[in-house]
Amino acid sequence: MSQSPTIKRQLPNRHDLAPLLKFKQPVWSAKERRLAKALTIEDLRRIAKRRTPQAAFDYTDGAAEGEVSLARARQAYADVEFHPAVLRDVSEVDTSREVLGKTVALPFGIAPTGFTRMMQTEGEKAGARVAREAGIPFALSTMGTTSIEDVAEAAPGGRHWFQLYMWKDRDRSMALVDRAAKAGYDTLLVTVDVPVAGARLRDVRNGMTIPPTLTPRTVANAVPRPAWWINFLTTEPLAFASLDAWSGTVAELLDTMFDPTVQYEDLAWIKDQWPGKVVVKGVQSVEDAKRVTDVGVDAVLLSNHGGRQLDRAPVPFHLLPEVVKEVGNDVEVWVDGGIMSGQDIVAAIAHGAHFTEVGRAYLYGLMAGGEDGVRRTVEILTGQIERTMRLLGVKNLDELQPSHVTQLERLQPRARL
Repeated sequence: MSQSPTIKRQLPNRHDLAPLLKFKQPVWSAKERRLAKALTIEDLRRIAKRRTPQAAFDYTDGAAEGEVSLARARQAYADVEFHPAVLRDVSEVDTSREVLGKTVALPFGIAPTGFTRMMQTEGEKAGARVAREAGIPFALSTMGTTSIEDVAEAAPGGRHWFQLYMWKDRDRSMALVDRAAKAGYDTLLVTVDVPVAGARLRDVRNGMTIPPTLTPRTVANAVPRPAWWINFLTTEPLAFASLDAWSGTVAELLDTMFDPTVQYEDLAWIKDQWPGKVVVKGVQSVEDAKRVTDVGVDAVLLSNHGGRQLDRAPVPFHLLPEVVKEVGNDVEVWVDGGIMSGQDIVAAIAHGAHFTEVGRAYLYGLMAGGEDGVRRTVEILTGQIERTMRLLGVKNLDELQPSHVTQLERLQPRARL
């Protein structure tokens, strides 16, 4: 039987040890430490859940009814299979794209979200500042908690968009549109999937109101989250930037405001009032995409409101190929809903989308760390986009083609009788 050779041992030389024993510099900021450990949007979500009271977190995290639409939207991206090309020079990748006549640095923007300062007190200003730094658009919601003018002032030179809900009081709606135009907003996102509020059951069960209602349950929930409450109680009172004060539930407010009589003629009328670009948000069928295009809008945003309106609505990602085939030569086709990674964004672009928007991913970052958390969201998505493009063997977004992705079939419609 052969003997193993004897290993010669010696005392280590301190000069040899030095390069092997590099100690990491301590990070004294707790926020910086926790954000640095977040490698995915899901990591930011977990941090956000720990740091945010349940009612506020659930407003962001939840959807309508059984939350089937939200689950299906995320599953649609999980069911994508990529097809990489190898032996390509991808030392440099270009993530920019022309969107509505202007260049954006990345193929996504920050979607309009309501009640944002309730999630974290820095709110819309944080999102607008990070968007300006990143060279991407920021969309302010009609239900925002920072005024149209204050958002523009917080991020001068940024690309600002305004999202419009048509109210029953048309004069008040158009007064907001006029303010946005005067403040330099270049694009109007008209949301068309909210004739009434969806049944957001988490909000009902939490008794979610604006401002938050203090009950024994909410106080108990706040105990392990003192930073949120300190910020909430020591900053400007939470209110709607574009509305009067409201003391009821969110669902009651939405049902009071939204106009179920809005039709295509109203969309054409709104377009005539606005000097910039017009995007219709909330399209959920090929037929409506064609009708909206006929009105003369500049982009169609396939969206089911993040699953927050009609539960079991069509998955926007699934609609993409056919809508692009029908109207893609006439308008830009965008998509949102279910996006939780840069890979999802790359899949959407390859599947035919011209542009995407992220909502929850942005809010998870905001709740996890304010403006720095939003910045971390953009860093994570940017890194994932660039890495996925390189691994697919593409140097720019125009090289992404349907051949790079396969949508694995999980849900197939049964033939109609």
